[in-house]
Amino acid sequence: MINLDYSEHPVLDVRFVNDDLFELVLDRNGLEFAPGDCAAIYTTDEKSRPYSIASGSSEDDLRFVIRRMAGGEVSPWLAARKPGDSIRITPPFGWFRPGQGIGEAPFVFIATGTGIAPFLSYINTFDRPPEACLYGVRREADAIGLPQLAESCPTTLAVSREHTEHLHGRVTALLDRLPLDERTHYYGCGLESMVNEVSGWLLERGIAPRRIHREVFFHG
Repeated sequence: MINLDYSEHPVLDVRFVNDDLFELVLDRNGLEFAPGDCAAIYTTDEKSRPYSIASGSSEDDLRFVIRRMAGGEVSPWLAARKPGDSIRITPPFGWFRPGQGIGEAPFVFIATGTGIAPFLSYINTFDRPPEACLYGVRREADAIGLPQLAESCPTTLAVSREHTEHLHGRVTALLDRLPLDERTHYYGCGLESMVNEVSGWLLERGIAPRRIHREVFFHG
């Protein structure tokens, strides 16, 4: 079924971070959103996938961090767009609100891969930084936004498929570095296996479920 509730956004740029990870930059065209929101992006043959917005809510452009998946129905098409092409997206939606609606309570971010997008949106929008950010990637070159994150808050990178100066392994190996207390809110975004493992680890240590916030990313 064709979704008629969408807006047109010219492509400004497709910035490849490496061979399969890229940042899609669109003209914002007046779209309003909050950090944590997603938008479904449509191809010309009506295939769509939801992607989290990575830009700040006051910036002029609209950015998405996307991994081109072999055999995918949407991401390879998006990777082939050129400046001036027009892309249709739905109004932003979502319930994941990193760092928002919690008053002065401290908070932390845990992300894998393109799951960093809503956290980039947060730090591009608000001045109050998280207490810490744990960021897991396959290769060091996948760590989009790392300098900006590190400037905003204490950020620790885990690299699972390369030996670098950073931790070699999964981001969940860094959980012992998280502050644990009854006031802190924990935001996990990325692979479902990571989000589930982080949630279980926190619950086992007495963190209340209402302080554990989850967003699972899928690809296509």
